Amino acid sequence: MDQPQPMIANIGKRLEVNIGNKRFIRIPVKTHLIQEEDNVIDVAVKYLKNKICEGDTIFITEKIVSITQGRAIPLKVIKPRPLAKFLAKYVTKTPAGIGLGMPETMEMALRECGVFKILFSAVIAAITKIIFRRKGDFYRIAGPKARSIDGPTSGTIPPYNTHVVLGPIEPDKVAGEISNALGGIRVVISDINDLGGNILGGSHNDIDFNEITQILRDNPLGQGREQTPIGIIREVH
Repeated sequence: MDQPQPMIANIGKRLEVNIGNKRFIRIPVKTHLIQEEDNVIDVAVKYLKNKICEGDTIFITEKIVSITQGRAIPLKVIKPRPLAKFLAKYVTKTPAGIGLGMPETMEMALRECGVFKILFSAVIAAITKIIFRRKGDFYRIAGPKARSIDGPTSGTIPPYNTHVVLGPIEPDKVAGEISNALGGIRVVISDINDLGGNILGGSHNDIDFNEITQILRDNPLGQGREQTPIGIIREVH
């Protein structure tokens, strides 16, 4: 593989991080504005082929995978049902994103996950919040399809500031296809924001998703208009 070109971290984000006794650098990679007509494999090859080294792990945001799969839905075509409007009122809003806290995103959660699962998750979350003062049970029960739904925020880059973006389809398969196109390098599809996140899929069975999540926990790709939906993790020896 070719030697990497010099790159810099996003503003306000540290390039290096220590996890246990290991040290890693996280390298954001800037791309063009990804749209539905793009092929995510071609995008990865175009921007990474001259930057990766043996032993690297590539992380790609779930959002650009979803966009290229046609899963960015304009708000204007989503008609929330009364239940979606009701449930959205009780979702905690955070600085990291709207989540299901708007009728349109909640409507898509009902479609993606099913009414029963969303209602069950909401009831259990309400009970545990009241009794145990514990937050986050709704998303834990509703699962990755609900967690991966992104609504527009003030920092969302146009045109996706007017869209709801659903989670990607078959993230393991996508990661594997990108890996094959890049010579077998490890690839993960990540869902990370400024409050944390998780790994939705990976190209190799031996990838430690927990370690990758820890490496990315401060969201080195940023949360706004950085236009860096791809990154490289490289261990420093």
